Amino acid sequence: MAKPKIDVDCCTGCGVCIDACPVEALELVDDISKLTQPDNCTGCGACVDACPLECIVLG
Repeated sequence: MAKPKIDVDCCTGCGVCIDACPVEALELVDDISKLTQPDNCTGCGACVDACPLECIVLG
């Protein structure tokens, strides 16, 4: 199953992806979104769709 990959150089820490994640797999760490609960992630892509800067891809 594909997991989100976050481009840390692109991420501004807006938190939109965190709010969009239905399984609470993402958190802000040092003002950057991180996949802190990878076992919770279902690969649904909600975070990818939500990111306004397109900093997240499934891979």
